[in-house]
Amino acid sequence: MPFARTPDEVKLYYEVHGQGERVLVLLAGQANNHHWWDTARPDFDPFFRTVTYDHRGVGRSDKPDDDSYSTRGFAEDVVAILDDLGVERADVYGTSMGGRAAQWLAAEHGDRVGRLVLGCTSPGLPHGLERDREVKRSLGQRDAAAARRALLELMYTPGWIATHPGPYHTLGDPDMPPHARRAHLLASAKHDSWDALPRITAPTLVVHGSEDVFNPTANAPLLADRIPGARLHLIPGARHAYFDEFRDVAGPLVLDFLLDG
Repeated sequence: MPFARTPDEVKLYYEVHGQGERVLVLLAGQANNHHWWDTARPDFDPFFRTVTYDHRGVGRSDKPDDDSYSTRGFAEDVVAILDDLGVERADVYGTSMGGRAAQWLAAEHGDRVGRLVLGCTSPGLPHGLERDREVKRSLGQRDAAAARRALLELMYTPGWIATHPGPYHTLGDPDMPPHARRAHLLASAKHDSWDALPRITAPTLVVHGSEDVFNPTANAPLLADRIPGARLHLIPGARHAYFDEFRDVAGPLVLDFLLDG
């Protein structure tokens, strides 16, 4: 099993699939492991060597109980994986918290990023739009089953849930220790890339579901306007897990962008 080692001696588990000459790194959302991409990844495997991995704190990666968790730090973790693979430059597709990390990766390591896709993500506060109080209350219920159901309904439309009983790979790593779960939450909450976004030089596509209230859709144009030359595409009717439920739309859309040049 391949592991990369970071400068602070954290081991990161990653997997490589696909058969293309170019490398595509796929960054998962907060508190999720590499299985986040199990549904969408096969769309890219015929064209890229795809790299999925477990963030520090989840899956098979180390789970340090310290203050090393931040979206900026997660970007440095990706650099460690690229170094372990001997890859100088890769395309990058980050969603949700993974999209936050991808922003830092492209802004601070532009020479390592070819084309960039930012999905269902945000520039962070104070410039981004935060989810409303009702959404926060639904996720903070003491009843774990009710909170999980609330998260499921933020990810997918009712019609999809009714016809797709799971398993779902976007609802968090069930084996994640509490300290790491809190650290991921805090890392996302502290994210603020606003001043760094204009430094991104990679061709960028911003994708978002039009009905996303988990990470409000209004964050997408904020990112697209802030990143030089970025394109914006909203997927009608989609919620947070657009890449999963609306795979037939999102997959070709992102693939066309990545292969355009």
